[in-house]
Amino acid sequence: MAMATGFHLLSAVVGLCNGERHKHSPLGVTLPPARRFSASVTAFSSDQHQPRDHLEQPFAESIWDYVEAAKDFVRPEDENSPSRWFSPLDSKTKSVARCDGAPLLLFLPGIDGSGLGLIRQHQKLGQMFDIWCLHIPATNRTAFTDLVAMVETTVKSEFQRSPGKPIYLVGESLGACIALAVAACNPDIDLILILSNPATSFGNSSLQHLAPLINVLPDQLDLAFLSVLSLIPGGPFKRMIAHWVRGLPEMETAANIFQDLVITSTLTSVADTFRRETLLWKLKLLDAAAMFANAHLHLVQAQTLILSSGNDQLLPSKFEGKRLRKKLPKCEVRSFKDNGHCLFLEDGIDLVSIIKATSFYRRGSRQDYISDYIPPTISEFNKCYGVNRLLEVIMGPVFLSTTEDGKLVRGLAGIPSEGPVLLVGNHMLLASDKISLPGQFVHEKNINLRPLVHPMMFTRLRDGLLPDVSVYDTLRMMGAVPISGTHLHNLLSARSHILLFPGGIREALHRKGEEYKLMWPEKAEFVRAAAKFGAKIVPFCGVGEDDFLKVVVDYNDQVKVPIVKQVLKRVSAEGPEVRGSVEGEEGNQDFHMPGVIPKWPGRYYYYFGKEIETGAEELRDRDKAKEVYAEVKKEVERCIKFVKQRREEDPYRPLLPRLQYHLQHGLLSQVPTFPF
Repeated sequence: MAMATGFHLLSAVVGLCNGERHKHSPLGVTLPPARRFSASVTAFSSDQHQPRDHLEQPFAESIWDYVEAAKDFVRPEDENSPSRWFSPLDSKTKSVARCDGAPLLLFLPGIDGSGLGLIRQHQKLGQMFDIWCLHIPATNRTAFTDLVAMVETTVKSEFQRSPGKPIYLVGESLGACIALAVAACNPDIDLILILSNPATSFGNSSLQHLAPLINVLPDQLDLAFLSVLSLIPGGPFKRMIAHWVRGLPEMETAANIFQDLVITSTLTSVADTFRRETLLWKLKLLDAAAMFANAHLHLVQAQTLILSSGNDQLLPSKFEGKRLRKKLPKCEVRSFKDNGHCLFLEDGIDLVSIIKATSFYRRGSRQDYISDYIPPTISEFNKCYGVNRLLEVIMGPVFLSTTEDGKLVRGLAGIPSEGPVLLVGNHMLLASDKISLPGQFVHEKNINLRPLVHPMMFTRLRDGLLPDVSVYDTLRMMGAVPISGTHLHNLLSARSHILLFPGGIREALHRKGEEYKLMWPEKAEFVRAAAKFGAKIVPFCGVGEDDFLKVVVDYNDQVKVPIVKQVLKRVSAEGPEVRGSVEGEEGNQDFHMPGVIPKWPGRYYYYFGKEIETGAEELRDRDKAKEVYAEVKKEVERCIKFVKQRREEDPYRPLLPRLQYHLQHGLLSQVPTFPF
């Protein structure tokens, strides 16, 4: 149970060190140099924009690096040491290539106050943000409202310097309450909040019982001695606690939590300086923070991302995220069911990846899905598509493309490497084509496709029955963009490779007997948009859905039931409307889930036809644009017909022959297909 508590109480113990006084000047502070690390930190006071003093700081690879850094970093020399900002990365001594126009990120620490909570994230975050971290010395007794005022002063000052940029407030537990308070008091400032396990749930946590428990402990028993007792198998400490709190049933949980605190504290020699009065102050501060933040939640208008740990032993974070989601108007929640309280210090947690996958990164006043997009790294790509590897083996996708001279080849060699390129094709059932296409382009061409997708994958107008937007995080990480004329224009301007399914949801959720039937609107707008930038249009098809699933209950069947029809209307109203002005079946973009039954797996095929050039003529002449539109549609239908015929000659179309081939030649081997 002690390790499940996470490392936040460990950092609290680190923050409770009792040492010598800090020497500081009226304008800044000089922090003591660390002994073992080489990355630099710049410290400066809250009213100074320029770095003042330096100390050595680690790039932490593990929690033990954090512990060692905290031992050297948190060595108070003044009982009244002020809170101050420090920069964990110094561009003069650390080679971090920061992107242009990087916004400011203010990290607000949890109960430990060290400001080192992002130590494992600094290097990657430093490529996207200008990072300042707040350090609250262990012996500092600044009231919560004064901490809020300090952060607020910095926020106002920096917003005046760069009014067109957002300011990120990243806070954990106590720091999350500070961030909420600052946002509530400054609704006109462009703030983005990223809150890890907010302490707004303190009133419902077992931590609130720690204070009375500490008060009943004998004064003669030093808390460091308790850490020694906690090492003994069988735990006499727990029995002693049970004896002291006998007759106080409500304290039983507190005893367990406090034992976790002390057991965790034995991980570092800093625990020998654990002091009762500091912990009592921290608990009092948490209580005040939770009360203030909760009282002002209705004033928070900032875009907010809540990161909730499902195994948080200190706070009921799992339920708190859901509560805040209902209280805050622009809030999304991401859950981490197996993680503890100190989320940013745990293995497998990458804050940069979370920000990218949730589309929470922007450098201007509005989200720009083109200029603000940062492609996934190799590790992020592998993580995204590692979960699809089994599906890839089952689907056995075949990719065919057409070269400039009309030759059909295996793979994507026929796809132009230079953009802008608009890939236009049919949507298969349940949008299953999105499983393989983006990954194959990265793997074979090192091209990040930019799929134009339904806006409901990014936002909701209201809560309801639609899946949470978090299920689409992988697509957003890989470059998906909400479909709109503006976004198509901007992607073409950026010379991107764009994936477009004109049939939209109507094709992806088609009716019985409509496999491979194109449901495209009549307007040829994407042709004229492509022509404006001289983009190449590559028609393609996806074939194979009928080898995996069969629709047995479709939309027409469902709307015959009055209650189900009303439910479908409400579900469709939860997401943004697309093609509301388009009449007929092509404009029917209602959400529903077709009833399907699985079939013995066959194989997926993707066939890219010959590219079609566009230019000034299509842009100038609407009739010419319609001709090109009809040509694209006809080519997609030709590709579908070709593959449906030729796949009958594929000896590896069934799953079993492909599995046998993989057993003989390896899992990564390319399985043959029909002759061409």
